[in-house]
Amino acid sequence: MTTDLYVSVSPHVKQDVTVEKIMWTVVACLLPPLVLSVFVFGFQVLYITLVSVGGCVAAEALSEKALKRPVTVKDGSAVITGLLLAYVIPPGAPVWMPIPAAFMAIFVSKVLMGGLGFNIFNPALIGRAFLVATYPVAMTTAWLEPIRDLSVFKYMGGGVDAVSGATPLYVLKHYGMAAFTERFGAMSTVYRDFFIGLRPGCIGETSGLLLLLGGMFLIWKRYITWHIPASLILSVGGLTWIFGGDALFTGNPLVAVLSGGVMLGAFFMATDYVTSPTQKTGKLIFGAGIGALTVLIRMKGGYPEGICYAILLMNALTPALDQRLRPRRFSEGATV
Repeated sequence: MTTDLYVSVSPHVKQDVTVEKIMWTVVACLLPPLVLSVFVFGFQVLYITLVSVGGCVAAEALSEKALKRPVTVKDGSAVITGLLLAYVIPPGAPVWMPIPAAFMAIFVSKVLMGGLGFNIFNPALIGRAFLVATYPVAMTTAWLEPIRDLSVFKYMGGGVDAVSGATPLYVLKHYGMAAFTERFGAMSTVYRDFFIGLRPGCIGETSGLLLLLGGMFLIWKRYITWHIPASLILSVGGLTWIFGGDALFTGNPLVAVLSGGVMLGAFFMATDYVTSPTQKTGKLIFGAGIGALTVLIRMKGGYPEGICYAILLMNALTPALDQRLRPRRFSEGATV
């Protein structure tokens, strides 16, 4: 009598969690910030997002068909890329703008790299970097002033007129804290409005509250871990408090965290499975490095926000972190 033994490599499935289920859960967590953004900026936000998602899904399907690969749009990864790409675009930008960015994000930085699991850089951020390089005026001036009275719906046709250079980071970098306070009010008002999402900014980055709730849900589901978000946020806040001074935020860590795309980047971009480290120590270093680069770009660079480029730069170090910090039993010279 013989017994057949089937041996397979890890990971071994122990529960009903698939890539598709994780991806669509992330999509669900990203929808509340979109709903709020539609309320405070108008329906153009929804149009940009639909074009972005549709562009990414179409780019993935068409490119995979052209390369004679299985079409994988049902796994939800292209939808996530489309949402995140829309979320880092100003709400007053032209509706067509996500289309060329979707091509760069999906075809160039994902499909040509081998598909899901083989891309080096976060696709949505590659798309944003492409837009900043090709349409810098629209990407830095197409801001809309939010409507702060959420009890009325008359503004649903669109936000108020675009205000050039009205983002908190732009005001802080170029005009200082006095102009920031005059523009956005006392600190108590700033904390409340910025945390809720009533401030100028990109489509999906303004609500710290909804992004935090979505991120905490993903941590609770164990789809992501706390290491990257915590180290990134603490790094931005701590380094701003230490080195900010009068040059940036007057050392105010809460304003530094809530003024840009830190919350969106910490929970939904830096935690991307493919482009972030796998080991806990690597995740902590990765998040802290993103925070440090973000503060450095904000303080010394010509661009008011640095989270996009900080994540992309640290994406490039992910293989080195995984190699250097892999468990001893998998290292060269390890004994079994």
